[in-house]
Amino acid sequence: MNTQRRLFILGSTGSIGENTLEVVRHLRSEGTINFTIVGVAAGSNVDLLAKQVEEFRPTAVAIADGETARAWPGPTSCELFSGANSALELIKSHARRGDLVMGAMVGAAGIPPILAAIEAGCDIALANKETLVAAGEIVTRAAQRAGVSIIPVDSEHSAIFQCMRAGSSASEVQRIVLTASGGPFRRTPKDVMDRAVLADALNHPTWTMGRKVTIDSASMMNKALEIIEAHWLFDLPAERIDAIIHPQSIVHSFVEFVDGSVVAQLSPPDMRLPIQLALTWPQRGPRCAKALDWTALRSLEFEPIDFDRFPAVQLAWRVIRAGGTSGAIFNAANEAAVEAFITGSIRFGEISTLVLGALDAIAPIAVESLSSVSRADASARAWVQAEVNRTHAASQHSAVR
Repeated sequence: MNTQRRLFILGSTGSIGENTLEVVRHLRSEGTINFTIVGVAAGSNVDLLAKQVEEFRPTAVAIADGETARAWPGPTSCELFSGANSALELIKSHARRGDLVMGAMVGAAGIPPILAAIEAGCDIALANKETLVAAGEIVTRAAQRAGVSIIPVDSEHSAIFQCMRAGSSASEVQRIVLTASGGPFRRTPKDVMDRAVLADALNHPTWTMGRKVTIDSASMMNKALEIIEAHWLFDLPAERIDAIIHPQSIVHSFVEFVDGSVVAQLSPPDMRLPIQLALTWPQRGPRCAKALDWTALRSLEFEPIDFDRFPAVQLAWRVIRAGGTSGAIFNAANEAAVEAFITGSIRFGEISTLVLGALDAIAPIAVESLSSVSRADASARAWVQAEVNRTHAASQHSAVR
């Protein structure tokens, strides 16, 4: 390979961002691709960001938290963007055709900079599943128009991306099946799970991820998000996308073709592998993750998802069939509900209930622009917050009585 490429990392201080920089170090040491880190964007972890900037010397930095940005200790030679739109400003100012952007910001905030990167002609290594869940129609249309590639970073979608290469077209695919670890509550009785506290939800048995993604995994809301994302990535209808629990997280997903053949992608649960594939695609670089030890592999378990205990998953198919802004409503309601759980305003079991309530209460409309998505996002957040406030007020009234 031995090539040079410019890279932006949106969400550099999160787990995906840190792993991306580790892969960059590895590829440099192997003499394959020498990435120049042009820009990095982060939220408020200024200490880690400063260390990253000192090592990789980007041209520009974006810090979403304005107060944190004012205390930024980084070099004056590095251009600083601050505030809620800082990542967008970074991309608009410095991205150019042929660059690669790692989209690893959490939540709907990652959508505008990804769209700006696509419009600039950048390929996208996409770890932010909310981008396609909320704005899939806009994002995929923009990518086709710009002639750029969206390369999935989620381990499940990376697996399908690789397996699809075994067939020549989507018409040869009978269905794709995403695997799920089952999270920390795979065997937990529903009544106990519904009352789980934050520490329980963050105790994932397999993966080390950020707080929001880990909670989504515990409720299996992440699998619903991934099913919707798969719909946009691979242009498949709801009835050709499925999911199954696989606690070992060795088979990352598989594709069943129309002739009955099934192709699966296996590897240890290590996010550096799909990250590296996204950075080096269409080539493969020397391994940075450990090899699969076949001698220690005794069994692979699979089991159907219990929709009574994990109702969030079924909402994905509803969203795909409804279309329009239903994805934005779904995603925003979940983000708001997760935040309410983190702050202790609701119980764990109420997350899925609130998301369902938002989908019932807010009618989706056609996606005509990013403004349509933004309005649906705001409506869903407002509905969830009002419902949380109403429930809290009712409980307070009951306690007084």
